[in-house]
Formats: sequence, structure tokens, C-alpha cells
Amino acid sequence: MEGRRTADRGRRGGDRRSERSETGARVLAAVPLIAFAILIVSQGGLVFAVAVTVLAIVAMGELFQMTSRVRPPALAAFLAVAGMCMAALYGSHYQVLLVLAASVPVTFFVALMRPRREHISWSMAVAFLAIVWIGLAFAHAVLLRELPHGGGLLLTVLIGTFLNDTCAYFTGRAWGSRAIAPQISPNKSLEGLIGGVVGGTFFFWLFAIAYQNQWFDGPDALLIGFCVALATPLGDLFESAIKRDLAVKDAGRVFGAHGGVLDRLDGVIFSVVVAYYVSRAVLG
Repeated sequence: MEGRRTADRGRRGGDRRSERSETGARVLAAVPLIAFAILIVSQGGLVFAVAVTVLAIVAMGELFQMTSRVRPPALAAFLAVAGMCMAALYGSHYQVLLVLAASVPVTFFVALMRPRREHISWSMAVAFLAIVWIGLAFAHAVLLRELPHGGGLLLTVLIGTFLNDTCAYFTGRAWGSRAIAPQISPNKSLEGLIGGVVGGTFFFWLFAIAYQNQWFDGPDALLIGFCVALATPLGDLFESAIKRDLAVKDAGRVFGAHGGVLDRLDGVIFSVVVAYYVSRAVLG
């Protein structure tokens, strides 16, 4: 009996050390991404638009690598995201929509230029998925940055999104027992979802009233933060569904064992779009 108790204590101690090690690794993996985000958001303008375009192209490349069997017309998607980000910088969401519409025939012509045309329907479908899912989201990040006080607003959205994920992770590890999507992401629990939404909303509101209270009212911050907090887990589940269907664990290896750009920014891809339209409606 004493031996079994000692063994149990040893296993629990090993589990705690493993959790601490994993937590530390997650924090270390996030540090360069946070530093890069602060740098490009603070610069704004063309620097931010170009950096966002590069990130989007890397994210699209990860999707195309996962779906390489159908040989997506990657060039068309890369041109589309570059065009949408530049349209967001120098125009408005109307010009972004114009580029999105133009991407349809461009994708078709690029697909026709291939010497072999098998799976052309699937290959164009993957390209359109990349353009709409990834390209539009990154273009909305530029649109959000170009709003009045856009730099502070975008940083607040990123903080709310990343801390949503952090709160969901720790809440789920501590109390998670009811899976919300066992066929898509078995480790995601209802308790973690609630903890993430509450935590993400709170930290969005806290950062807004602490550092941006000259133009950000508390009720407005709560509303935008809540919408961002609801969108974030949807982005996570969306990417998880794609990876589950394609039987891959991580979308890429940009961040080593912690995955690629899609794995780190899946929540942001949804939250920046929601943040842009809710902010325009609430802040004017």
C-alpha cells in the first residue's frame, strides 16, 4: 500500500512538472509573436500591411501544404491577399470586396495554366477557401489598424484574443469535463469555453479602460470585448475541423513544436473581422 501511494505521489508530481514545463514552453513560444505584433502594429501604414501580407502568405502556404494532393493554384491566392491588404491600406472595404471579386476569374485562369487539370474543382475550392478564410481576415486587420485609434484598438483585440486562449486552456485543464466538439477537438471543454469568454472579455475591457480611457468607454469595451471573445473559439474550432479532416496535427512548423501561423492565429483570423465591424458600429 505504501509503495502504491508513493508511486501515485510520484506520478502526480511528474504530471505537475510536465504541466509547468508545457506552460513555460507555451509562454516562450508566444514571446516572439507578441514582440513582432507590437512592432508592426506600432509602425502601422505600409510596414504593417506588408508584414500582414507576408504572414497571410505563410498561412496560406500551410493550408496548401496540407492540401497538396489537389495542387491548389497558390499564385492566385497570394496575389489576392496582397491585393486585398493593399486595397485595405489605400482604399476601404469596398475596394477589398472588388479585389475579392476579381480573384475568382484570376484563380480560374491560373488553374487553367497548369499542364495537368485533374482535381481542378477541388484545387480552386482550396484557393477560394484560403482567400476568404485567411486573405479577408488579414485584410480586415489592415482595415482595423487604419481606423481612428486603430493601433490601440488592434492591440487590445490581440490581447483579448490571446488571453482568451490562455484562460480557456487553464480553465479547461483545471475544471474541464464536458467536451463541446469531441469529433473536432476532443480537448476543448464547455468549462474552458466559458472561462475563455469571461477571461477574454475581462482582459479586453481592463486593457481598454486602463490605457485607452480617453476614447474608449467601459460599456463599449465590454461589448466589443465580448464579441471578440465569442469569435475567438470559433476560429480555433474552424481550423481544428480542417486539420481533423486532413488528418494533420499541426498546420506548420514556424513555431517549432507549437505549430505554424495558422495554429497560433486561428482565433485572430475570426476575431479581427468581428472587431472591425463591431467597432465601427459601436465607436462610429
